[in-house]
Formats: sequence, C-alpha cells, structure tokens
Amino acid sequence: MAIAIATLTREFTYNGMRLPDPGPAFTPDQVRDLYSAQYPELTTATVDGPEYAGEVASFKFVRAAGAKGGHA
Repeated sequence: MAIAIATLTREFTYNGMRLPDPGPAFTPDQVRDLYSAQYPELTTATVDGPEYAGEVASFKFVRAAGAKGGHA
C-alpha cells in the first residue's frame, strides 16, 4: 500500500485581500509581522485559523476591536 503525501497550501487573508504566503518556514504570526510593514494595523491583529478546505489551510488576520485615536 502506497502512502501519498499531499502538500498543504497556506492562504492568508486580511480585509478581503489575499496575501501571498512567504513560505512554510514562517509561522502564521511571523507572516502577520512581515505584512505589518505594509499594513501597520496588523501589528495588533490576531491570527484566526487555520480552516481547512481540501489541501488549503486558510488563515485570516483580524484587527483588534477598539476605539480609534484618543485616550481613555
């Protein structure tokens, strides 16, 4: 009996946009940190997932809820 090894593809989304996976060497948190240079609001975002659909693992970056600007 042969064992087939499927390659899992990771997919990252933020605010409706698909962000390319920089590579499997990066953890989802490291991917978020990498993209925070382009999208500063990701510095406080959480990583939801993965959700699996076939051979795709989907991660979603979710911004932290809170008031904009000002101080409490």
